[in-house]
Amino acid sequence: MRVTDIMAKRMAFSFEIFPPKTDAGMEKLIGKDGVLDRLCTMKPDYISCTYGAGGGNVGKNLEVLDAVRLKTIGITHFTCIGNTREGIKQQLQAYLEHGIDHILALRGDLPFGWTGTGGDLHYATELVKFIRDTFGDQFTIAVAGSPEGHIQCRSLEADISFLKQKQDEGADFIMTQLCWDMDQFRYWMDAIRAAGITMPVDVGIMPVLDAKATINMALSRNGCVMPRALCEIISKNWIFDSPFAPTEAEASVAAKKASFKEAGIDYTIRLIDEYRVCGIAGIHLYALNQYEDVARLVRESGIKDF
Repeated sequence: MRVTDIMAKRMAFSFEIFPPKTDAGMEKLIGKDGVLDRLCTMKPDYISCTYGAGGGNVGKNLEVLDAVRLKTIGITHFTCIGNTREGIKQQLQAYLEHGIDHILALRGDLPFGWTGTGGDLHYATELVKFIRDTFGDQFTIAVAGSPEGHIQCRSLEADISFLKQKQDEGADFIMTQLCWDMDQFRYWMDAIRAAGITMPVDVGIMPVLDAKATINMALSRNGCVMPRALCEIISKNWIFDSPFAPTEAEASVAAKKASFKEAGIDYTIRLIDEYRVCGIAGIHLYALNQYEDVARLVRESGIKDF
C-alpha cells in the first residue's frame, strides 16, 4: 500500500517523530508500551521519522523506522548534504532492504556558514531525479512544500517553480512546512494548482504546546508569520525575561505554561478545522515524541475516533 493510494480515497492522517539521542529516549519511544505503541492505537496511515541534515543520526533513524514499519507505513526524511551519489545510493538501498519504500526527499538545512551542500547533489530537485533514475518506482517520493516560501528562496514564485520541477522529476506528493497563516496557505494552494502542480498536499502541523518551542520553530527555523491570535496567546502567558517586570515566582511561571498549553491546544484544533476545508489530502501532526497531548488533539479535533 502506498500513501498516495490512501490519499486517493480519503484524507490521510499521520505523525512525525524523531530519533532520540540517548538509549533511554529510544526505549521510551520504541520500547514495549512506549510512545510509538501508544500513537499507533490511533491507527495512523503512516509515521515519518526525521533525519539529521548530514545523516549523523541515520542509524537511530533506521532503528526507529524498523519499529514503525511493523505497525504502519514508515517514511524516512532524507537529505543530500555532505553525501556522494554512491553514498546516497547505498543508504537508500539499505532502506529498501529494511522495507522502507517511502521517502521525504530534502536538500536539508545547511549548517551555519555553509554556502552549499558539500556533496554531489545541490538541491532537492536533483535528489528526486537521482532517486527516480536510480530506483525507478521502488520509492514513493514526498517533497517539502513551503506555503510562505522557503526562507532561503528569493521569492514565493521561484519556490513554487522549484516545487513544479520536483513534480516533473517524479515526486508523488507534498508534505508542507509549518504555516499558521491561513490566508497565505489558501493563496499558496491556489497558486500551486494554477502552476500545474497536481500532487496531493499533506499538511504538516506543529501542536502549539510550549511558548519557547513555538517561537523557536516559527522564527529560527522557518521565518513563519505568527498570526495575531497566536501572538496574543504568547503575550498573555509571557514567561520570558522582561525589563518591565520583576522576576516571577516558579509557581507563576508554571501556571502560565499550563495556561499557554490549554490555549495552544484550542488554537491548534481551530487550525486543523481550517485546514480540513482547504482541499488537502492529509493531516501530518508533529507528535514531538509525545502521546497524551497529541491524542487529545486528535480526539477533540475529530480527525479520528479511537
